[in-house]
Amino acid sequence: MHLGLIGYGTIARALMPVLAQEQAMPARLTVLARAGREAEAQAAFPRATIVTDAAALIAAQPDLVAECAGQAAVAAHVAPVLRAGLNCIVVSIGALADPALHDTLRAAARDGGARIILPAGAVGGIDILSALRPSGFDSVVYTGRKPPRAWAGSPAEALMDLDALTAETVFFTGTARDAALQYPKNANVAATVALAGAGLDKTEVRLIADPSISANVHEVTVRAGAGEFHIRITGHPSPDNPRTSLTTVYSLAREILNQTREVAI
Repeated sequence: MHLGLIGYGTIARALMPVLAQEQAMPARLTVLARAGREAEAQAAFPRATIVTDAAALIAAQPDLVAECAGQAAVAAHVAPVLRAGLNCIVVSIGALADPALHDTLRAAARDGGARIILPAGAVGGIDILSALRPSGFDSVVYTGRKPPRAWAGSPAEALMDLDALTAETVFFTGTARDAALQYPKNANVAATVALAGAGLDKTEVRLIADPSISANVHEVTVRAGAGEFHIRITGHPSPDNPRTSLTTVYSLAREILNQTREVAI
């Protein structure tokens, strides 16, 4: 496989060892990096071809593209990739909380005959949540609980002293759309749950800073016409970026493996 990557940060770097472990390293790799950061990207991926715009990535003709660079990268690069007929895995799912961007990407996918692939990321239960959607939902609630420092660099810093917390603090309650837009580096899971289930405006979200934990905890509680479930996932944070659960990397790897293996599950 010739894999295209948008981004070369924490998720992209952690992805390669997982693919190697599964004996699925891409035969070719093209990485889209910011202009001026080519040397940094090349150091991270010595055997990759480094490009700095979507046109060059498309010209390289990868078999599959995976975005793992943040919501701004989705807005900047994914539409032309889809319009060129390339399937794209979008890790920064929160970007789709912007209605205009969501519509643009879907139109680009239709025009190119391509697919937007949304991985489960750091959360579980997405398969049954999506399956239950035709039965109708009474409620879908997502709770994201992380150590205080995992919320550093987000609007949560203006709401409380993260270093002084001694008890869990709920600092956001609202819709999945608002969570994804206000916390773009922290709340991709909220958007994933919403898009799989009741929608961005009908999925309830609670975000919590909890000094008693050292991992990222995701909970989903669902009441639907065909069934109910509650799931709790404790994801180990990436040592390079505490905002990112390592399960996100493995979820991305699963999507890539499912594109190439005889049996996809």
